[in-house]
Amino acid sequence: MTVYEGKRTIDGLRVTADGKRLDEHYEIKRFTKYGFEWTYEGESPQQLALAILYDHLGDHDRAVRLSQPFMTEIVANFDNDWTIDGQEIDAFLRAHA
Repeated sequence: MTVYEGKRTIDGLRVTADGKRLDEHYEIKRFTKYGFEWTYEGESPQQLALAILYDHLGDHDRAVRLSQPFMTEIVANFDNDWTIDGQEIDAFLRAHA
């Protein structure tokens, strides 16, 4: 399962999926033009939620639909540096089936 990781560095934010940069997936839905963010509720954290869900699911409609609750329940509660894996995402998806 894919491991997603976010870090705040001196050079800015870094979000990866299995060590590779995670794309914002603006082509699916653009909540913000400012990229990813986390630790609060808002447009940039929702963009991160969408990107993680789309990468995990491969289903843009479901990723868009679930991005708000995933942002509120998961992304807004991330620490400055965080890791989440596919099993944790699947647990969220089961709760929202």
